[in-house]
Amino acid sequence: MWIKICGIRDPDSAIAVCACQPQAIGLNFYPESPRFVAPSLARDIVDQLPVAIEAVAVFVNAEPNEISECCREYNIRTAQLHGDESPEHVDRLHRLHPELRLIRAFRVGSDGTDAVATWIAECHQRQVPLRACLIDSRSDGAFGGTGKTAPWNIVSNQYRSGEWPPLLLAGGLTPVNVGTAIRAVRPWGVDVASGVESSPGVKDAVLVQAFIRAARRAEPSVGG
Repeated sequence: MWIKICGIRDPDSAIAVCACQPQAIGLNFYPESPRFVAPSLARDIVDQLPVAIEAVAVFVNAEPNEISECCREYNIRTAQLHGDESPEHVDRLHRLHPELRLIRAFRVGSDGTDAVATWIAECHQRQVPLRACLIDSRSDGAFGGTGKTAPWNIVSNQYRSGEWPPLLLAGGLTPVNVGTAIRAVRPWGVDVASGVESSPGVKDAVLVQAFIRAARRAEPSVGG
C-alpha cells in the first residue's frame, strides 16, 4: 500500500511525519491552498527526507515550464497535477521533462468516471505514461483537501484497474475510515491531507501514525 501524507509545510512537520514511515509526502505549490509550502522551505524539507520516502510536488493548473523548473530546482521526481489539466497540457510537460513521474488527480461525483475514461484514453493516445490516477471527491470551487469523502462505491465499480494507471484514493480519508475505504475500493494507494490535521494545514503526528497503521492493517485483506 502506497501511503502519501500531503500538505507538508515546514521541516519540523516533515520530520514528524517521516518518523511514521509513509511512502511519500506531498508539497503543495498552489498558492491559494492553506497547505501551500513556502519555496524557501521546500528545499530544506526535500533535503532531509529519508531515501525511502518520496517527495511529490502538487500543482493546480500551473504551466508545464513552471512545474518542470520547480521540480528540477528542488530535486523532486514526481509531480501531482490537481487542477483541470488537459491531456495536451500533460503531454507538453512530459516532453519538456520526460523523467518526471506524473500523477493526475480527478474529482469524481455522482456522475461517475466517464470523464476519467475519456481523459486517460487521450493521454494513452499521446503515449504519456502516468504513475497513478488520484481519485478525489468533487466539491464546487475547491481543488481538494476539503475533507469530503469520494464516492467509494462508484469508484470501486467503475475504475478499470486492469487497464488504467494505479488507483490512488483520496477525499475525506481519516484514521477511522481508511481501512473501510481500502477494503471497499481496493486501491493501489491512499492519500490524506485534512484527515490527519489538528487544524487546516497543521499535521498531527498522532493522527498520521494512526492513519498509516489503519491503512496497513487493511492491506492484507485486499491482497497487498
